[in-house]
Amino acid sequence: MSTRPTDTDGDSDDVIVVRGLRNSFGEQVVHDGLDLDVRRGEIYGVVGGSGTGKSVLMRSIIGLQKPQAGDIHVLGEPTIDRPETEMVDLSKRWGVLFQGGALFSTLTVAENVQVPLREFYKALPQSLLDEIAAYKVVMSGLPAEAGPKYPSQLSGGMRKRAGLARALALDPEVLFLDEPTAGLDPIGAAAFDELIRSLQKTLGLTVFLITHDLDTLYAICDRVAVLADHKVIAVGTIDELLATDHPWIQEYFRGPRGRAASASVDHAAAKEIAGTES
Repeated sequence: MSTRPTDTDGDSDDVIVVRGLRNSFGEQVVHDGLDLDVRRGEIYGVVGGSGTGKSVLMRSIIGLQKPQAGDIHVLGEPTIDRPETEMVDLSKRWGVLFQGGALFSTLTVAENVQVPLREFYKALPQSLLDEIAAYKVVMSGLPAEAGPKYPSQLSGGMRKRAGLARALALDPEVLFLDEPTAGLDPIGAAAFDELIRSLQKTLGLTVFLITHDLDTLYAICDRVAVLADHKVIAVGTIDELLATDHPWIQEYFRGPRGRAASASVDHAAAKEIAGTES
């Protein structure tokens, strides 16, 4: 478990490298000297209290929020003050699922999935766009008949999956997820977690995941970064974080909800072992 990265130049195995990030809005400082590394092929969870700037951090990494100071590299390329044409080319290599899905309400699910394809590959024939969209819809766990439907005709969980299908449209190397299970019932949230883990393994994705969902952290995250005091105060596995003595970390992971999430994961692991041995 580490409190900050030790390799200031990053490593070839690091897909996202953030150094000395500072974000502020007027007199409100959100990040100050924030460092972060995300390794290739991991599911990297980000947690923190309200106002710690989790979404602002993600927006900074993908170029939607310009920080006051710091350096950010994604897939070995800088993102701050990068020429617009080069930033467009780089952004093809990641997909983003914003909180709530951020689907276009006047477009069908299939048309939503086709939006980034139309933006970056204008010469693709409609038949190929339809084929790709249908594949991504099914890949995201939706039935094929969801393609022609509008977001308003879908449940909350299905809208999340439709947003995920659009995030996967360009076959990204990195997947950014902002509160992907927020608003889902426990069964739906668990199913979404399983889908993300399956896609990560199958596609070799690196996943940057912002969440408040303790079940998600326990179930699928390889490492978790904790935001507090304007920076990342600790990074590690759940077990490594539990070994720290920081009050917020202890309250977050050892409180009633944390204990329930831990017990749920332990129960699932025991059932899996029992099934393997039988």
